[in-house]
Amino acid sequence: MNNRVVAVFGGSFNPPHMAHVLAVTVALSTYELDDVLVIPTFQHPFAKALASYEARVRMAELALSWLPRVTVSRVEQELGGESRTVRTLEHLKSVHPDWSLRLIVGADILIEAHKWYGFDRIREIAPLIVLGRMGVDHPDAPPPVLPRISSTEIRQALEANDVSALGSLVPTSVLQYIQTNGLYVRP
Repeated sequence: MNNRVVAVFGGSFNPPHMAHVLAVTVALSTYELDDVLVIPTFQHPFAKALASYEARVRMAELALSWLPRVTVSRVEQELGGESRTVRTLEHLKSVHPDWSLRLIVGADILIEAHKWYGFDRIREIAPLIVLGRMGVDHPDAPPPVLPRISSTEIRQALEANDVSALGSLVPTSVLQYIQTNGLYVRP
């Protein structure tokens, strides 16, 4: 019996943007994957201010659920508390022993790996699928396939009510959701 190859793509998705859509598309196109689980962070381990979990899950669904073999998972909400990639992967491995897990990351993670709790264990459970990002210089980084798009810069443009600055950086459905729900605007 062949194991299902399931790639995990986690993040704050605060908000999700076109680099996230491209990352999943590139992974599905260039690796032999049965499925991709998109997992929004429930509670950020570095205490970053985030839009509500429900809003981020919905935005991730709008941005990514239309892609074939992609599911947005609430596993970190089910686990509760502070989100840690190693804990999420260990949980998925125990619940789905027939899955071969992979972890999709941008090349910038290679630079930040020392900040991740249990990074060696993460790589053991779910070997990395590293996607090159424009502007990331690391000896182990593959050639860039992802543009340099920052959720922080997107939030700043939204706070400044400068939607025109977003151009094609945010999926239309996500931008409509943000505007309809008044996300990322200062009171």
